[in-house]
Amino acid sequence: MGKGIFMSMKLYVGNLAFQTTNEELQGLFAQVGTVESVSLVTERDTGRPRGFGFIEMGSRSEGEAAINKFNGAEIGGRSLTVNEAKPRENRGGGFGGGRSRY
Repeated sequence: MGKGIFMSMKLYVGNLAFQTTNEELQGLFAQVGTVESVSLVTERDTGRPRGFGFIEMGSRSEGEAAINKFNGAEIGGRSLTVNEAKPRENRGGGFGGGRSRY
């Protein structure tokens, strides 16, 4: 069984407890495959965690395994949301990010 083209898969992980660390997520998701990167999102002004982040898995099959294992799993007293991250450019960018009142 060949792995085919090696394509990583970026996952969105939401509903995280604020005390969750990059290291904890790395260890958790390493249970299902290779973790390429972990990025917890923080508030720009305060540096406080926003309760979500992104994990890049080494392959699509590892990413799908992570979704199957951890979406809805309870970690730190919270039920995680795990799904494939949407590309940033599809979020209605442009001038003002779609918030214009005109």
